[in-house]
Amino acid sequence: MKSALETLSPTRVKLTVEVPFEELKPALDAAYKRIAAQVNIPGFRKGKVPNRIIDQRVGRAAVLDEAINDALNTNLDSALRENEIKLLGRPEVDVTTFEDAAPLLFTAEMDVVPEFDLPAFDTIEVTVDAAEVTEADVDTQLDGLRARFGSLKAVERAATKGDVLLFDISGDNAGTPVEDLVAQAMSYELGTEGMLPGFDDALEGASAGETRTFAFTPEAGEFSGQELSVSVTVATVRERELPTADDSFAQLASEFDTIAELRTDLSERLARVKLLEQGYAARDKVAAALLAATEVPIPEGAIKQQVDEHFVDGHGDEGHRAEFETEARDALKSQLVLDKIASTEQLSVAEAELSAWLVQQAPRYGMSPDQFAQELV
Repeated sequence: MKSALETLSPTRVKLTVEVPFEELKPALDAAYKRIAAQVNIPGFRKGKVPNRIIDQRVGRAAVLDEAINDALNTNLDSALRENEIKLLGRPEVDVTTFEDAAPLLFTAEMDVVPEFDLPAFDTIEVTVDAAEVTEADVDTQLDGLRARFGSLKAVERAATKGDVLLFDISGDNAGTPVEDLVAQAMSYELGTEGMLPGFDDALEGASAGETRTFAFTPEAGEFSGQELSVSVTVATVRERELPTADDSFAQLASEFDTIAELRTDLSERLARVKLLEQGYAARDKVAAALLAATEVPIPEGAIKQQVDEHFVDGHGDEGHRAEFETEARDALKSQLVLDKIASTEQLSVAEAELSAWLVQQAPRYGMSPDQFAQELV
């Protein structure tokens, strides 16, 4: 096999590859085997049809057509290794010549990892918030724990944020009921902004037995851009009754005997969390400063492939496509810069570190560590 590399731009190259016909024998042999396993020819068992019979009954051209993909994949991989090409995205392959007993000639244009210079990243300085735990922080954590052990009591007053509503809901589009907006006996904590846009504002101040209406316009889905009318009837308004934060509560909610010990434990846990958050904030700020200081040629073909694959069903207006394209470009630039730092600094990840990361991240995606690892391959 012979290959020639032509640089088209800082991010794109063209490979011209010539493969002598005798080097295509493995691909042709594999093609004959696949065809022999598929055809029914009287006098021969499947998989046992001689090559010359396949040539006679199926045709040599069919064998060449069957072999071409294997031949292209094998020799393109070899040419990429030979020329030390770091591929981005899928190559665009064009077969120039592929005839019986003649060399295979093809070209492949592709986006590649560009060359660029890194700034002196070891001198970058950033400022992050101090990892301090206040009494108010501990109070917030303690209130959250109290809420888990609290109870709900029906009240005869207008609903305020923090109350839990039991309600029925229905919706329509210009008078036509919308099935997905119909439900009974739903429960929701007012003020958490977890329902439809406008729900919390419309229901604040409502009392048991009262019906409130509001309108909203979905940004996606079947009714995207259409105003929908929603009606909500409140069955009950309930407030949370929290247990007193005393030694008895500490014994109920934890392994500690006193509320002071529980508060100390919460403070220590918060301190560890804040240290992690401080580290993440520093990492993000350093990365942002590094990216801002680094000029990286972006392979536009690779970006276009990502955008086209994301919007393969044709959905998404120009605004959404432009937003996704910007995100894809930023993500690729970040990947290229971080990969170069890892290569320059000869950084590596120990197997134990990788395993720990997989175990930590997998639940966020609803997968086992093994499933998550397979998704990343």
